[in-house]
This record gives sequence, C-alpha cells and structure tokens, in this order.
Amino acid sequence: MNYLEQRGYLLTEQINSNSQDLDRLSSVELVDLFNREDIKTIEAIAKARSDLAKAIDISSSALSKGGRLFYVGAGTSGRLGVLDAAECPPTFCTPTEMVQGIIAGGFEALVKSSENLEDKKEDGAKAIARAKVSQLDVVVGISAGGTTPFVRGAIEAARERKATSIFISCVPTEQVQIEADVDIRLVTGPEILAGSTRLKAGTATKMALNILSTGVMVRLGKVYGNRMVDVAVTNRKLTDRALRIIEDLTDLDRERAKVLLESSDRQVKLALLMHWKGLHASAARSLLQKHQGNLRAALENQSTLDKK
Repeated sequence: MNYLEQRGYLLTEQINSNSQDLDRLSSVELVDLFNREDIKTIEAIAKARSDLAKAIDISSSALSKGGRLFYVGAGTSGRLGVLDAAECPPTFCTPTEMVQGIIAGGFEALVKSSENLEDKKEDGAKAIARAKVSQLDVVVGISAGGTTPFVRGAIEAARERKATSIFISCVPTEQVQIEADVDIRLVTGPEILAGSTRLKAGTATKMALNILSTGVMVRLGKVYGNRMVDVAVTNRKLTDRALRIIEDLTDLDRERAKVLLESSDRQVKLALLMHWKGLHASAARSLLQKHQGNLRAALENQSTLDKK
C-alpha cells in the first residue's frame, strides 16, 4: 500500500461528529467539548495496559544489561519522544545516552515545522545506523497515524539489527499493520479538529511515554517507594526536593539532612543508605553497586545479612 496517496481511511484523519459545529461554539462550549473528548485518552491507555506493561518489562530488562532506549518520531510524535528522553537525566540521574530521542529533521525540527522530512523512509534507517543501534537496544517508533515513513524505516532498520522494537500508534491494527515486538495502539478516535493529532493522539502518546519511562526507571531501582531518590541535584529546586526526601524518610532536620546530602556527594540514594545502615560513603557506594543501584535491594539484602 502506498500510504502517501490516500489516508482518509485512518481513524486519526476522520471527521469527529461531536465537533461538526466547532467554529460556532462559545469558548466555554469549546472547553467542555475538549474535556469530554479527552476522556477517551484515559480509556485508550487503559485498553493498552497489557502492551504497555510488556514494553516496560522488556525495556527495563534491556537497559539493565547495558542497552539503550530510543524514541523515534516526526512532528509532534518526535517532539514528545525527545521531551520524554530529555527529562530522564534530571529526574532519574540517567546518563544522557541511556534514553534518546530521534526526530525527523534533527534539532531544528523541535522548534520549527519540518514535516516534509517525515516522508523519507531511508532517513529513519540512517538515523538508526548513526546511533549504532544493536541487539541490546530498544527502539520505540511513534506515529499517530501509523504510516510515517521515517518511523517505519527506523523500525525496520532496528529489527534488522536485532534490536527490540516497540510501535506506538493511534489507529487500530486493521487499518495499519507493522512488524514489532510490542504493538501499542492508543485508539482515541477522530480529533476535534480533523486530522490534528497533536490533540487527543498527542495527549495519549505523552501519557504512554510517561508510563513507559517511569515504569522502566522504577524497575531499574531508581525509585524508592514513590520518591525520586535518583534525582540529579543540579539547581535550587532539586536541592530542596532532595533535602525534603531525606528529611521525610529519615526524620532528620533540615541542617542535618544538608550535611548528610553533602557527605554523599549530593546523591540522595547514597545518603539514605549511609544513614540507615551507618555506613561511610565508600562502603555504601560499594553496597549499592553490588545491587545495581537498587536501594531497596541493598537494604533488604543487608538486613538479611545482619540477622545471620
């Protein structure tokens, strides 16, 4: 099928009967309509729960073995991927290469429309080659309508290199098929503004990426309870957050929490382990490394040893 000829059959391109009189609605009516339609993004995520869980499991397994996670997209889909990747280092203190975003058109496409570049399938394959994707890696192709040549080229190239492939789209499988290890369909229906997939499709995609990346980081031990214990303490806001985490979990006052944080080289996870186990930084660091940076595993293992 030549996807560039006729795309009106795609669910994301169809006309939404609920917004036929969009240009005649009052501002309040517009807001209410968006609110009603956006409920469908929650429903779409719920229906994709099993596939999202599978994506979390295989991605976290790959990253725990030294693999990388790539998001590949064009236009809105590409920008959402780059955004999610960019937020991983400050939130989870990941190295910048662990989660990466690839967008058709490169950096300039983040702030300037370059949608014509999404039509080049070979560019998607070249991007995968430049990134030196291997069998250790996971490549997530994001395409609301499912037909973006750049994304499909990237997925095909990734599979040729034996990488794990995940596809995220907002059309049902009977409309667009693809070979991927995990096929996530977020069926949000026709957009309020016909064809504008930056709306419901974009919202559902952002939600899915939130779940995927956060779930992966939880599995990698970068979260303790629901606390961001691997936060990168790089500015005043994040310093305050780090101190509050330490205060809340240890019952230390602000000044003592600050001393503990500084003695851990501003690493919250390390500070907590030092405090709870009465260890110096070097010993706590070795214990964490032994458990691949998983604070809970380090604590539970050490507690078991203490009882022997």
